[in-house]
Amino acid sequence: MLLFGLLGFPLGHSFSKSYFTEKFTAENIDAEFLNFELNDITRMPLVIRETPELKGFAVTIPYKEKIMPFLDYISEEAQAIGAVNSVKVERTPSGFVLSGYNTDMPGFRDSLLRFMPHLPKQALILGTGGAAKAVKYALTSLGISVTSVSRTPSSEEIGYPELMHQLNKYPLIINATPLGTSPHTEGCPPIPYEQLTPDHYLFDLVYNPAVTTFMQRGMQHGANVRNGLEMLHLQADYSWKIWNS
Repeated sequence: MLLFGLLGFPLGHSFSKSYFTEKFTAENIDAEFLNFELNDITRMPLVIRETPELKGFAVTIPYKEKIMPFLDYISEEAQAIGAVNSVKVERTPSGFVLSGYNTDMPGFRDSLLRFMPHLPKQALILGTGGAAKAVKYALTSLGISVTSVSRTPSSEEIGYPELMHQLNKYPLIINATPLGTSPHTEGCPPIPYEQLTPDHYLFDLVYNPAVTTFMQRGMQHGANVRNGLEMLHLQADYSWKIWNS
């Protein structure tokens, strides 16, 4: 039996295992999907050595950036993004070779193109982690100017207090933070929600719960909303192709 999995910590919120388990059953694939919930990324090589059937695994918070030094090969796109969320495992007589890719980027891009009828000139990304980097790369590739928001902004970012009276400039707002993820569903980024209108599109990368507080507060002002479940499925399908190439 082939093995695939998900690396991250914690993993109680993730739907990846159920998605792939249902896929294997529906397509009659002799495989299993495991959760590798590691609180220390340095344990990852040992897990791979002890799991010889493992062919590939997805990477989620907080390891999309931290895993990169452990990889033997990183795709040009993942290098440019600065984050990896999919790893292919290949076995050799001398050990194993790990190749890193970023499928968050095309997963987000494809979902966004289905969500917005007309792409905006500017977008706001809330968060600066690995997922945010993939989103930024996707938006830039589509010709959209990006402003990133951080709790501790660098010279290339802005802080949340700077958003007062500015949301009208950004028709598209993406939550790329984990705020609002189950079980802490009450959380949401501290933006001035009262400035939102029906002309705004809010894309939340969080998919559990299906309707986040970020989305709820946007809907109260007529904003269009979407969660990250379709993106999850799309990036998973891209990963599946990589693991089996």
